[in-house]
Amino acid sequence: MTVSTPLTRADVADMIDHTLLAPDATPAQVDALVAEARELGVYAICVSPSMLPVRAPGLAVATVAGFPSGKHHSLVKGAEARLAVDQGAAEVDMVIDVGAALAGDFNAVLADVITVREATVDRAVLKVIIESAALTDEAIVGACRAAEQGGADFVKTSTGFHPAGGASVHAVRLMAETVGGRLGVKASGGIRTAEDAAALIAAGATRLGLSKSAAVLAGFAD
Repeated sequence: MTVSTPLTRADVADMIDHTLLAPDATPAQVDALVAEARELGVYAICVSPSMLPVRAPGLAVATVAGFPSGKHHSLVKGAEARLAVDQGAAEVDMVIDVGAALAGDFNAVLADVITVREATVDRAVLKVIIESAALTDEAIVGACRAAEQGGADFVKTSTGFHPAGGASVHAVRLMAETVGGRLGVKASGGIRTAEDAAALIAAGATRLGLSKSAAVLAGFAD
């Protein structure tokens, strides 16, 4: 079944980070991810930092820092991000300290983002994962503002590993309203169908983190 939307399959493919962040991922699986990503025509792949460097011609290579808990020291996140960029990552998705956001300590969130931003300088796109399903609306807004102030390029909903859940239309809409087009908004976590993707894009998502990219793209017309 094809969703009713002006978005084409190519439009959506150009928004996808084709993702493999399973803790038991193997080099062979990463190779398969790259091959599938090239076949699907997506924008980027996203893999764990231990899998770098990855040869992926024609694709942006993204990785993660402080993943998935966010409870790493900021300096560790910064070092992890710097090493990843040195190994060829063009984009880094960092996880904030979600507990700090829940406690309303947005200065701590800001310091965390600044540390990673300074570690990567202008060498990589920086996406800030706020784990929106675990936050109140007030905390979502505060975390997004801290991410913007800290120099992020994107705010991102979720790691996909938190028990609270992944992306929601409500969270994406609130995040998009907060950053007002000045930052991108990446929806990630639990997006399994074209309908899910279309709803999140309509709410303001400008990038999608997907592990089921082929199934999602199958629901969009050419």
